[in-house]
Amino acid sequence: MKAAVLYSGGKDSSLVAVMLKRLGYQVELLTANFGVFPSWKPAAESASLLGFKHRILEVDTGVLDEVVETILNDGFPNNGINHLHREVLHLAAEKYPLVADGTRRDDRVPKLNPQEIQSFEDSKGVQYLNLAGWGHRTINQLSQQLFKLVKEPTSMDNNSDYEIEIRFLINQRGGQETASKLFPPHIQSRVIGWREDE
Repeated sequence: MKAAVLYSGGKDSSLVAVMLKRLGYQVELLTANFGVFPSWKPAAESASLLGFKHRILEVDTGVLDEVVETILNDGFPNNGINHLHREVLHLAAEKYPLVADGTRRDDRVPKLNPQEIQSFEDSKGVQYLNLAGWGHRTINQLSQQLFKLVKEPTSMDNNSDYEIEIRFLINQRGGQETASKLFPPHIQSRVIGWREDE
């Protein structure tokens, strides 16, 4: 069975991809792109280093415009990113019987609640998988056993999260200071290969 994993190049979505592959699924890694900035490139590189097929999931720019408006009006990104995540999941579900992502128990955003998950599965006739029962510490431990990881400050060039294209549009509309307030600097982990390659 084909399975799509919404993929950022980070350890969480990489771990989901590995689990599904080892369970016998035909895994394809999807990175959403809205056509305003090539944010998919770091994810494509990580996927290649792990030997997975990577695809760009092209999403209408209008969806991103709507999300940026929501974020600017709210003054915080959570509602906008959650809306965007739901839209991307629904788009992926049009082509794959199983859709997964790397959201975990202690994530705040993006995240679907149990009712949203049930509604998504029922309305689209798909299976949805995430790491909702798994905490940050467990995922870190497993990821360190499987992957070579690099930890670095997030930037426009090393990250394939939704945040990147959102930031790009906010920089254009509200200025870099607004984008930096909404998305403060932080350290991220990116997968750069298999640990056994060392």
